[in-house]
Amino acid sequence: MEPSPSSQGARRPDAPRPNVLLLVTDDQGAWALGSRMPELHSPTLDRLQREGTTLDRFFCASPVCSPARASLLTGRMPSAHGVHDWIRPEGLARADSPRPPHDPDFLERAEGADSLGAMLSRSGYRCGMVGKWHVGSSDRPAAGYDYWWAHQLGGGPYVGAPIWAHDASTGRPVEPAEPTTEPEYLTDAITRQGLDFLRRAEDDPEKPFFLQVTWTAPHDPWFDGNHPQDMLDLYADTDFPSVPRGPAHPWFVRESFPRAVADRHGALAGYCAAISGVDRSIETLLAHLEDRGLLDDTIVIFTSDNGFSCGHHGIWGKGNGTRPLNLWEPSITVPFIIRWPGRITAGTVDERPASAVDLFDTIAELTGATPREDPLRAGRSLVPRLLGEEDAQADTPIVIHDEYGAHRMLRTERWKLVLRREGPTELYDLEADPLEEHDLSESPEHRTLLRDLTSELEAWFARYETAALSGWSSDVDGTGQTAPRG
Repeated sequence: MEPSPSSQGARRPDAPRPNVLLLVTDDQGAWALGSRMPELHSPTLDRLQREGTTLDRFFCASPVCSPARASLLTGRMPSAHGVHDWIRPEGLARADSPRPPHDPDFLERAEGADSLGAMLSRSGYRCGMVGKWHVGSSDRPAAGYDYWWAHQLGGGPYVGAPIWAHDASTGRPVEPAEPTTEPEYLTDAITRQGLDFLRRAEDDPEKPFFLQVTWTAPHDPWFDGNHPQDMLDLYADTDFPSVPRGPAHPWFVRESFPRAVADRHGALAGYCAAISGVDRSIETLLAHLEDRGLLDDTIVIFTSDNGFSCGHHGIWGKGNGTRPLNLWEPSITVPFIIRWPGRITAGTVDERPASAVDLFDTIAELTGATPREDPLRAGRSLVPRLLGEEDAQADTPIVIHDEYGAHRMLRTERWKLVLRREGPTELYDLEADPLEEHDLSESPEHRTLLRDLTSELEAWFARYETAALSGWSSDVDGTGQTAPRG
């Protein structure tokens, strides 16, 4: 996406600043919404779609959690923030040896990068984060956050989850950082802490809030009592007819999800139960705001970090569910719903592509916050589209970019190019082949197109990367990262 100057139409100078509730799930593909998957029980997400706008083709910046989240928070691509793979436990603060107070973390090494929490805090917002962080160590609050209740790692069990001990009187982690476990079902515990932040925010009603609620659901594990039986019972009588059951793709790393391969119904029931648990939690958060007359003054945004396949394209998993790593549509498309009554149209589905790197500038414009100048921020504000205002660039073709280490993608409305440092290259005609089954990269008649798209991709990344943080020369292989590049 190309950056564009900020429109002035999002918020009148004399209008009160809206609250922002950012809801993020983990590994939820764009297909896993009730509007696409009739079997899914998600009445609250269905409500958000009725009352807001759905971006039907919303793309993450990287098909794995940590880099995708870092891009959501900064508007930078991974090759400009240095997070290229999921961050392994040894790359995070250890419970027995937390970070020194001034030890820089992953994003703090990305010189010049701004972040949502830092920007909104500077603009007078009270900021809170509850749940999964996983763009670096979570033993202390990231820049800008007044309230912090965090998972220690990036995933794990839903009962007895590893978290950092929290000081109930201050809304922050205890100091020095102390590890503990959460006895409650993690989805509900994250929601509980979100409600705690909202109640604290009521103490200063003149100050708007930004609350980032980041569940680990529907990331595995899906079996062994990790999800409430009443959520699982919702799926006892379906065979999930909307989910593909094709043969395994030759690149699929079957060892990653052996139980899902052996028990499709059990895995899908757990996956969907996890989403239904989140749906119930969102209902709780919305009801709290509605009871206090705050809901219509709050911009509610729902999305996920990266896509996921549950049999789609012949795999279970995301970008690292295959060797080589993949950038197929199920891995890189995620849900995106935004609700703001009276400003954003209700019941609208926008089918034009958009990218996760657009979120930073979009929130800045909607709230009137002032971001730091950052030539490496790769997104553009979506506000003209969301508010139905005239957009001078409405007819400009939208190009989406994605990356995972030394794997890069350029996607137009019709063509998709995946370029890998070590090969193979992929080229798809998405109009004729939306399921990406016929690679045209070796086709003589597409040789000129391949050359032109390759040049375009290389030029774009040269603009939005730094040599020190680039993933193109990295050894990222999908098994995790322990330190930022540079």
